[in-house]
Amino acid sequence: MWQRVVIIGVGLIGGSIARAIKKNALSRVVIGCGRDKEQLQLAQDLGVIDAFDQEIAHAVRAADLVIIAVPVGVMPAVFSALATVKDLHAVITDVGSVKGSVLAAAQAAFGALPPRFVAGHPIAGTEKSGVEASFADLFVNRCAILTPTAQTDPQALMAVAKLWRDLGAEVVEMEATHHDEVLAATSHLPHVLAYTLVDTLAKMDERREIFRFAAGGFRDFTRIASSDPTMWRDICIANREAIIAMIERYQEELETLKNNIARSAQADIEQQFTRAKQARDRFMKNFI
Repeated sequence: MWQRVVIIGVGLIGGSIARAIKKNALSRVVIGCGRDKEQLQLAQDLGVIDAFDQEIAHAVRAADLVIIAVPVGVMPAVFSALATVKDLHAVITDVGSVKGSVLAAAQAAFGALPPRFVAGHPIAGTEKSGVEASFADLFVNRCAILTPTAQTDPQALMAVAKLWRDLGAEVVEMEATHHDEVLAATSHLPHVLAYTLVDTLAKMDERREIFRFAAGGFRDFTRIASSDPTMWRDICIANREAIIAMIERYQEELETLKNNIARSAQADIEQQFTRAKQARDRFMKNFI
């Protein structure tokens, strides 16, 4: 059991981690930390955390586990604050959606990657945000990706891996660059497409009529466009090279489909749609 867990950033993900830790009795005390005092007070009132502290350096002094659950654009400031703490022996991990930029931020702040820092990313979430949207079972039967480096302390890695398993997740290890490429394709590109589609339709003169007659397919496809824009802005910037590569690849495929539609190439269109249907059906079968 952990003695004192400090979660920096008590929103959807940080709040869900706190709820899961408390539900599974994994720590004697869970402390929230962040800039928004009202949100921290709400988290305490909801029973998500036991107490809160707005000063990172003060909050983590007696911690044996620190979980950073802030947007990737805020990571450098958090690591800079942590680097000022003398004799910080806690295991540190994060939940950032981009691992290359997080590792770079940690190295810049500390001068070298701290051995007890284990970069991670739970593949879980919803389009909602805020601690009030958090729930303890968010990570059950989901993947938690860890991206250790040559500097990572094996004991710290084992401890973080056990934490995620205790929260119900399947733990997978991979190299940070590979993680960013995979997530650019499977998560970041879909969010970019959803935001772009909704923004495109909203600019059309007939937008009121378009949204009035939007069916279930539109709602399903664009659900993630209700996600936090600031968080996704930061992700796009932090993982821009991999995301741009995926956008360009998607543009090529879309151009091919456009040409097939223009020439009424029924067989080619159906073949593309069939491949997509079969691939998604296989994915959903494995997912369920």
